[in-house]
Amino acid sequence: MLRPPETFATARLTARPPTVADAPEVFRAYASDPEVTRYLTWKAYVKLPPLEEFLKGREETWRTGAGHFAWLLRLRDNQEVVGSIGLSIERHHVVFGYVLGRKHWGRGLMAEPLRWLVDWSLAQPGIVRAWAFCDVENPSSARVMEKAGMQREGILRRWHVCPSIGPEPRDCIVCARVR
Repeated sequence: MLRPPETFATARLTARPPTVADAPEVFRAYASDPEVTRYLTWKAYVKLPPLEEFLKGREETWRTGAGHFAWLLRLRDNQEVVGSIGLSIERHHVVFGYVLGRKHWGRGLMAEPLRWLVDWSLAQPGIVRAWAFCDVENPSSARVMEKAGMQREGILRRWHVCPSIGPEPRDCIVCARVR
């Protein structure tokens, strides 16, 4: 079974698996901000216990080697939590998701770990596609994917639900890199 590296670093960030103990920092940095989570598949957390349960699930993924692998992202210079990135391995492709705290938007930070993970994924035997998607109303996220070396492929019609916006599936921009 293919397993990604537990830690990695980019020019400005370090990445490691999140733990339940990280919940308060994650809550403050991004997980409780409705603006940050607006286009995500989950609503902003209003209490710590549900976030702790989620992080417990990520710990379990790293223990078992199966599921959605996630990394907590910190600035290298001061170790401040800035966001998270994750991936799921599905047969011959890897799909990514990411979130970045609002105070760090517009600095090009998220493109660094995404590019690192795309490069790692496509270097693995049997993986031929690395891809991600974002809501059509979130072009900044599409730009992150493009900066990470992915190409915009088109629109996935009525692909995902943003519970912060409503129950109807929404259109998404899809970007990928293939080998």
